[in-house]
Amino acid sequence: MTADTTGQELIRIPVLNDQDVFAMRKLGREVAEAVGLESQDQIRVATALSEIGREVLSEGTGASAAFLLGLDSLIIRIDLSAPADLRPADGVTLAGRLVDAIELDPAMGRINMLKRLPSGRPRPSVEEIRAKLGRLTPATALEELRQQNRELAATLEEVLQLNTELQETNQGVLALYNQLSEELEETNRGVVALYAELDEKSAQLREASDAKNRFWATVSHELRTPLNSIIGLVRLLVGPGGDPLAQEQLHQIQLIGSSAETLLSLVSELLDMAKAEAGRLDPQPSAVDLVALAERLRMTLRPTSGTDLVTLSVEVTDGAEELFADEVMLTRILRNLLSNGLKFTEEGEVGLSVRVDAGTEEMVFEVTDTGIGVPAEHLEHVFEEFFQVPGPIQLRTRGTGLGLPYARRLAQAMGGTLRLASAVGEGTTVTLRLPHRHGAAPVIGRVLVADDDEEFRATVRRMLTGFAAHVDEASDGLVALEAMTEHPPDLALIDLLMPRLDGAALIQRMADDERLRGVPVLVVTVASSSQYPRGAATVISKHGLSRESLLEAVRNTLGHRDE
Repeated sequence: MTADTTGQELIRIPVLNDQDVFAMRKLGREVAEAVGLESQDQIRVATALSEIGREVLSEGTGASAAFLLGLDSLIIRIDLSAPADLRPADGVTLAGRLVDAIELDPAMGRINMLKRLPSGRPRPSVEEIRAKLGRLTPATALEELRQQNRELAATLEEVLQLNTELQETNQGVLALYNQLSEELEETNRGVVALYAELDEKSAQLREASDAKNRFWATVSHELRTPLNSIIGLVRLLVGPGGDPLAQEQLHQIQLIGSSAETLLSLVSELLDMAKAEAGRLDPQPSAVDLVALAERLRMTLRPTSGTDLVTLSVEVTDGAEELFADEVMLTRILRNLLSNGLKFTEEGEVGLSVRVDAGTEEMVFEVTDTGIGVPAEHLEHVFEEFFQVPGPIQLRTRGTGLGLPYARRLAQAMGGTLRLASAVGEGTTVTLRLPHRHGAAPVIGRVLVADDDEEFRATVRRMLTGFAAHVDEASDGLVALEAMTEHPPDLALIDLLMPRLDGAALIQRMADDERLRGVPVLVVTVASSSQYPRGAATVISKHGLSRESLLEAVRNTLGHRDE
């Protein structure tokens, strides 16, 4: 026993027969009450003494029981009058459950029991307790039995009351459970209906988008032929082989030709935009000589400035001479940006600079001009289709409002970004960032994209261009399992909300498969954080997803695998 068993003796009683056991039980209850123990603890002390008393008498020896008051506990010391084979028998074990500590000392023939007193409660002095105990009359077996019956009846009454309260509580819990179940079922029905409505709206949007793309493609195709014919006829009329025209006739025909060329440019950009929205812009990367590309752009675009007041310059820094990218797409982006700069710059310089950003491993193309600039309130709108910054210069340039949106779509298709910074009267800077890879060496081998949204899969595939060697796609969890079984990926990008087998179930299936257990998982979803599965190393939202945030999340996920 680790507790202190020393204290001031309150009273001592001999235990030689059954009558003495009853008397010891009653005395133990009275002592427990006198020192301030609760009613239930009084009964526990008395019952423990009965068990120990019967155990002592069964050994065929007498004993004496002394009650001592310690600093914070009641100590009961039973000394045997003759040596006995003391051991943790049934009576001792049961008594040990009723008190805080019990100790057998065979060498001294002693049993010590300890019951801790409640703290913070005043209690009488030792002299007062001794005086009170001295006035007690010895108890007979019949009186003790009656007292035990009264205690048992009181305890049973308390148990019945507790059972009644517990039954009422259970009824309340059951009613609350039924109410919550009904509310949850109603909520689930609402969620199912909402998903059905969302699926219907998504289908309608896809149909509308497909119809728009078909319309653009059809109109573009049907208009290109007559426009080319008009442009050809205008050239014949104003060319050296045509009949002489009056000055006003020449002016009118040139206006017709200029309008036809503007319409043809608009139709071509509409067709390219339709291809971009349909996800048909698949980059074909190859090694691009940026020095040669920049020089070609400078030579072809320099005459279009139309004045000696504007100069066009290009600069490719050391280490940025080569890029692994789609050369056709890159040329279209840079030609568009440089043409815009020359178009809106009446005096000064338009420049193209190419450098490598060592911190992000990206190739940075900056097109700067000293033109009129873009007002701050229009910076967020210049990448919207058909938007044109209002101003008098628009009367002379006659743009279509599709150049910058088309350039950004091409940049995204190549896995890059396109941003614009400008101030009125201070010019404009357009920054194109593309992943810089020496040769065709990707960062990761095979990536699986599991998502039921075809357009989102196409977007992710474009974002991973140059970063992943192979990108596999799956429209749901079951298709993803089949694809991973055939070609285990180095990384799995999984959406949580998918038909047939959702993302959480797919991740669990992967954890149960020895071949797929080690595949790192990146969850890309619109689900709330409460639905995130435990098996995903990283979770990011679809909202506002960019190439930078996606590649950063991929690197973090691969980093978790290496740890």
